[in-house]
Amino acid sequence: MSFVLPAYIPPDFTQPQFVRAPDAAVVSVERDGVAPDHFHSTSMFPEYFKLGGRWVLAEETRMDCCVVVREDGRLDVVENRRLIRGDRVIVGRSDDGSQGIYLHATGFQQAEESGDSFVFRGNRSRETAFSRDYDRLYELLRYERSNGGRILWVMGPAFAFDCDARRAMQRLVENGFVQGLMAGNALATHDLEASLMGTALGQDIYTQKTCPGGHYHHLDVINLVRRSGSIPQFVEDHKISDGIMYSVVKHHVPFVLAGSIRDDGPLPEVISDVYAAQDAMRSLVREATTIICLATQLHTIATGNMTPSFRKVGDVIRPLYLYTVDISEFVVNKLADRGSLSALSFVTNAQDFIVHVANNVCKDA
Repeated sequence: MSFVLPAYIPPDFTQPQFVRAPDAAVVSVERDGVAPDHFHSTSMFPEYFKLGGRWVLAEETRMDCCVVVREDGRLDVVENRRLIRGDRVIVGRSDDGSQGIYLHATGFQQAEESGDSFVFRGNRSRETAFSRDYDRLYELLRYERSNGGRILWVMGPAFAFDCDARRAMQRLVENGFVQGLMAGNALATHDLEASLMGTALGQDIYTQKTCPGGHYHHLDVINLVRRSGSIPQFVEDHKISDGIMYSVVKHHVPFVLAGSIRDDGPLPEVISDVYAAQDAMRSLVREATTIICLATQLHTIATGNMTPSFRKVGDVIRPLYLYTVDISEFVVNKLADRGSLSALSFVTNAQDFIVHVANNVCKDA
């Protein structure tokens, strides 16, 4: 089986309803951080706006943002908190073209109808058959690696608790299947604890036996990393030679660790300012062509809300593939109402999933 990206079919703007549609209305912002009344809020789908008689695609869209028209005609998709007085914002609540705003939700539908696209199927459950989905994922990952794609992984701490899962993720990094990592303080802390002490939260990562005084292990590791000043320096100082964080540091893979209210420490690289963390996550999402979210409900929802269903690469519009993987049916189906053309869920143990994927895509690498 050879993976082929589904072709994008743009709207036919020669149709009468588009030709006779008015230009989109634009209203200036009067106060920083406050959108005009009836502002248009964006979605994850391709959206076009008629300006000066011409339909223009907003190329960097995401959920729940405003569209700002710049002086050169460029369209910026901007969070409301970033609006500046004088910004010219598109207003209008109809997206069928009648107000110069058109949401195009069927751009990849031909491929979908032929069975070749990835679709977010509602109500995925532990009884769903995933064999075909795995095979398609393997092909997609190989395609991305061979064609300059960027695969972003969003990971919960569960992976640090299992020696095989850590080893699998390290293999994926080493074989070129990881171009970005997003996680929280816990994933990095327990992974580094495993590298230094062989435990995660004081439990052996293979036998799961609790070590005497093991409840101090993660705190001691955080303290040591803070003493080193950074994760890369800790890796060097303590001659770390395995694990997820070791592999991303060694291979210069960018990572974002977003903080939470419950964090211990935290590690030096953890971003405790929520909006700064959001911005840093968006910087990685903007580069991604495939995103895989594993065993982390809040990070999955946050990532899904900042991820469009498409990516423009050069002159080509292609799907942006979004996967959610969790043992909880609720978590993987949480984003179902996004209606994404390209999101797919797996209901499975995430540790088993990562081992399964590594064993298949890395065997010929």
